[in-house]
Amino acid sequence: MHQKDVDEAVVTRVRVPRKQNREVFGYVESLLGSNRIKVRCMDGQTRIARIPGKMKKRIWIREGDVVIVVPWEFQDDKADVIWRYTGPQVDWLERKGYLKSTP
Repeated sequence: MHQKDVDEAVVTRVRVPRKQNREVFGYVESLLGSNRIKVRCMDGQTRIARIPGKMKKRIWIREGDVVIVVPWEFQDDKADVIWRYTGPQVDWLERKGYLKSTP
């Protein structure tokens, strides 16, 4: 296989937020400790997001990461983190127009 064939064979599967589940993109602004982070969401609001236990052990979240959060129904200024994107996935999202360039 030539190098060109290898590049075309790479398939990037990226999860996008589901509107029917109230999921939105967010940028991690700061880590607050005790499994909480401050997230600036794409709907223009800044929320305190909670990292659930099953994610906390497996995925490290840092400032500047792109995540998917689900706002709470009874307190709109709080949310739960359900997904974190890797670097190549963020590049794909920006190329396809889902995200504006990282702040």
